[in-house]
Amino acid sequence: MTNYDVVADEDRFVAALTSLAAGTGPFAIDVERASGFRYSQRAYLVQIWRQDAGVFLLDAPALEHVDRLQAVLATDLWILHAASQDLPSLRELGLEPSEIFDTELAARLLGYERVGLAAVVERTLGITLAKEHSAADWSTRPLPQSWLEYAALDVLHLRDVQNVLSAELTETGKAALASEEFRAVVDRPAKPPRADPWRRLSGLHTLRSRRAYAIARELWTEREQYAQSVDVSPGRLVPDRSLVAAVAADPQSKRDLAAIKQFTGRASRTELDRWWGAIERGRATADLPPERVRSDTLPPPRAWADRNPGADARLKAARPLIEQRATQLQLPTENLLTPELLRRVAWDPPHPADALAIGAALAAAGARPWQVRETAELIAAAFVASVQAVESGTETAS
Repeated sequence: MTNYDVVADEDRFVAALTSLAAGTGPFAIDVERASGFRYSQRAYLVQIWRQDAGVFLLDAPALEHVDRLQAVLATDLWILHAASQDLPSLRELGLEPSEIFDTELAARLLGYERVGLAAVVERTLGITLAKEHSAADWSTRPLPQSWLEYAALDVLHLRDVQNVLSAELTETGKAALASEEFRAVVDRPAKPPRADPWRRLSGLHTLRSRRAYAIARELWTEREQYAQSVDVSPGRLVPDRSLVAAVAADPQSKRDLAAIKQFTGRASRTELDRWWGAIERGRATADLPPERVRSDTLPPPRAWADRNPGADARLKAARPLIEQRATQLQLPTENLLTPELLRRVAWDPPHPADALAIGAALAAAGARPWQVRETAELIAAAFVASVQAVESGTETAS
């Protein structure tokens, strides 16, 4: 087993920058976070490999101005696996790619059944990777040597994997569409903050009054603020089910709250005053949230036949054609066109619903040019067929 050291001081960081700058070719990059353990999604370890430079494992929290890497990394392509997961953490460090190759996305476009890093490495290179530390708490210090070896292996083979996948993309005629997909990952804007994020509280729907919702909101907000201050995952402090159980039990005192068996979690009793204060604020507030809020979320397709029969017919006509085309292209249907995009254009199609207008609607909703080229005409034809089916009194089979 190779021993790996962590770059955690200024001198070694400068040496790493020098070595990486002197290397050749693309950079293989990966990030380890502490999801499920810490509140933040910050990078606790950044792994970088480059030909003629080797592997460097950077202790990001211990280093000042990690963004000095940007000048070096900007000189060539970045190779990542499931880039959309790692780019937010890298951007938080001031690191921004100009061009990427995503080995996970490439494997999807090539129709691989298994697209995890270990599966892709094994299929392309015949090398077996152990994945026993994928869910570890990477904020742990010092990091065990076995973890460091695992982290290094995440980038050691990415360049060779990229070479194989690039050749396969070219052979299958998918190189151009893969480039569009990689570009879309880089250019995709960050999601805006969710309105009323407390409504994601698991089990909230079981509460039956606006007052109960107000109390749940105060408990969620208090937990969120405390979790952020101590940098611990909120669910590790008090799970969602415990917050909802506390609201449903309607305790009349702190003692009653402490007696609720379902009110569990490492901070459920040590921070009892905090939770009781939130309950009291929820009971006193005049700002009672509605139990239901308007949303642009479409109803589930099973309800379409009653709520929007035309949309139901359009969706049932178009969906099999998209699935068939995805099969012909040997890629997952959701990579050809996401179900959400198809549902939206079926629910509220442009007028006239010809291929040009449908293509424009898809593009406006985020579809890439290659996706529009492959699907717009199919969808337009399906919509025409759906109208004919409705007019003739028949229904297109799902």
